[in-house]
Amino acid sequence: MELPTPADLRQHRTELGLTQSELAERAEVSQPLIARIEGGDVDPRLSTLRRIVNALEQAESDVIRAAELMHEAVVSVAPDDPVSEAAQKMEKEAYSQLAVIQDGIPVGSISQGDLVHLDSEARDEPVEEHMGESFPTVSKDATLDEISNLLEHYKAVMITEAGETVGIITEADIAARLS
Repeated sequence: MELPTPADLRQHRTELGLTQSELAERAEVSQPLIARIEGGDVDPRLSTLRRIVNALEQAESDVIRAAELMHEAVVSVAPDDPVSEAAQKMEKEAYSQLAVIQDGIPVGSISQGDLVHLDSEARDEPVEEHMGESFPTVSKDATLDEISNLLEHYKAVMITEAGETVGIITEADIAARLS
């Protein structure tokens, strides 16, 4: 077992979005002690180091990740599918938008708003002629905070692994989880 260095502790704390004060409170030590340990000015007792590491591990388990929120069954259309198929899928699933996926890779999105102004002839046109930009992508390890920030600007977030789409998260998923 390798003990963490002061730099390791600082990096882990900042990755978790914790301040020195928050970590100190969780570990039941003082903030100045955390600062001195991270600065390499103090060589802490093993029991103190254990409390700090345990507090970091507990904080990490409190973090909600994309893998816990995502829907693995992604309802989507292909770029060459007709617009009418996208409309039917949205109506059937009661979704306001769909991801456009080609060979497992998100390439765009299409929403009811994109379809509202189309005439009957456009219903046979391919989705790619009417689709918008793709939803942003994140890994399964993305945090709830990262996903929430993206959802302030986009209707959904795609979860990818090795370039392939493995899930999707919308605001409704976040709301359901938090309620």
